[in-house]
Amino acid sequence: MRHADDVPSEGRLDPAALEDYLRDGAVCLRGLFSKAQIADLAQGIEENLSDPSPLAQVASDPDDPGWFFEDFCNWQVNDAYRRLIFESGVAGVAAQLMQSYEARLYHDHLLVKEPGTRQRTPWHQDQPYYNVDGRQNVSMWLPVDPVSRGATLEFVAGSHLGPWLMPRTFLKNEAKWFPEGSLADLPDIDANRDDYDIIGWALEPGDAVFFNMLTLHASAGVSGSHRRRAFSVRFLGDDMTHAPRPWTTSPPFPGLENELAAGVPMHHVLFPLLNQARP
Repeated sequence: MRHADDVPSEGRLDPAALEDYLRDGAVCLRGLFSKAQIADLAQGIEENLSDPSPLAQVASDPDDPGWFFEDFCNWQVNDAYRRLIFESGVAGVAAQLMQSYEARLYHDHLLVKEPGTRQRTPWHQDQPYYNVDGRQNVSMWLPVDPVSRGATLEFVAGSHLGPWLMPRTFLKNEAKWFPEGSLADLPDIDANRDDYDIIGWALEPGDAVFFNMLTLHASAGVSGSHRRRAFSVRFLGDDMTHAPRPWTTSPPFPGLENELAAGVPMHHVLFPLLNQARP
């Protein structure tokens, strides 16, 4: 398994990185962001933590000795998030991985696990929780703290090429989205790890992981005195379309079904165009 050492100065990905991504559904890009960009993002994360949005939620049990916090869709009010999304050039990286002319912002997602958090992020795919269809998409997961191999995101290589699997709530394992039985359930990956090609990377601030929204992924809690603050950005490519759901998606976009019909491209002020490279 090759790692991509960097994105060259002219903005083109190492072909090996694209090859890895297309095959495995996930790739690690080392040193993609500067120390200054990471410091700016870390400040934005602290501002977000001190002033959560209405979409914020605690994803760990009350008796967890740590704390797992998530928040969504803050790019319009958080200047540091906007700078990273709109000014860093990451959208060009996303477009190349998606093999797409366009890269649109879908949403941002903050994930913080404070020291001692036991709560795992269970194995899941992202796309079944969303209101989009299509295959040209990519999520970036960017830590601002060092992440050990034991606390990092893990992926089942190649799972992005398989079927959609049942999305469930992380704490209670409930089928709140697709009706029970309408999609196959996830296999017990942790009980049979040797049966799967599981990949993941220890990460330093500035490294980023990119993965398809259908790639199965999970992560453990964090041990000792280490925080794990990570910022995720989801990007949409040329073939992504609106898929209104009869349930509340995660994150929700209330009223969007009245403005975008089913099956149309995600051309809306909520999903700004970040990169376009027409031939």
